[in-house]
Amino acid sequence: MSDSHVRHLALQGASNFRDLGGYPTTDGRTTRWRHIFRSNHLGQLTAADVEIVRALGVRSAFDFRGLEERAAGVCVVNEITVHSLPIEPTVVAALRAELARGTLTAPVALELMRESYRNYVRHNTHSFRALFSHLLEDRAPLVIHCTAGKDRTGFASALILHALGVGDDVIAEDYLLTNQHYKRDPSNAADLPADVLDAIGSVEASYLAAAFEAVGRDYGDLETYLRDGLKLGTAERTALKARYLQS
Repeated sequence: MSDSHVRHLALQGASNFRDLGGYPTTDGRTTRWRHIFRSNHLGQLTAADVEIVRALGVRSAFDFRGLEERAAGVCVVNEITVHSLPIEPTVVAALRAELARGTLTAPVALELMRESYRNYVRHNTHSFRALFSHLLEDRAPLVIHCTAGKDRTGFASALILHALGVGDDVIAEDYLLTNQHYKRDPSNAADLPADVLDAIGSVEASYLAAAFEAVGRDYGDLETYLRDGLKLGTAERTALKARYLQS
């Protein structure tokens, strides 16, 4: 595999920086390599990392972090224009509330994770709609990220791959790659029990499924969500595919 076809880029200051290229679509095409990257945040990149990101030609970042998260880890690559599409984090605060009540268990943590994914659809569709508007206008290569690059970014990446015609099994595989590559920040939410940290520090298929269950409940099906929720009509889908797919 050539350097341009490596999915996970082993950066020192970002553990989950991955390429969405090379995935087959149901109509026989593939997603373009080195166009769309997904990552955890870009605030701790080393000088060597910055050179790698510069060499990729990344000029735009779409950042789903909330206000405090962004302030705690500002992008260190000067050439990158950061577009903020904020989705404020809710899970850790909800976990601490359960902890204070004495009701926090790993199953409770798993359900809070699933509920946060449902809320991406219920309350944050506007941020994902804005992402697609940018994808139709912006110049690739670009990167999509949040803090860990696994939940908000994971749902966004799944939506992108769906819109491009990638099959469900491949989308699920991409989503679960976080469990191979993401390295947790040991100082983050260290007051929570270990089994709870495991639940929020990884991804599982039920999280993504919860988001798509909410799509089904609120919109009927995914195609309707893409059209009505994300404003991707036939012309927009065709334009996305022309930009981000190759034969």
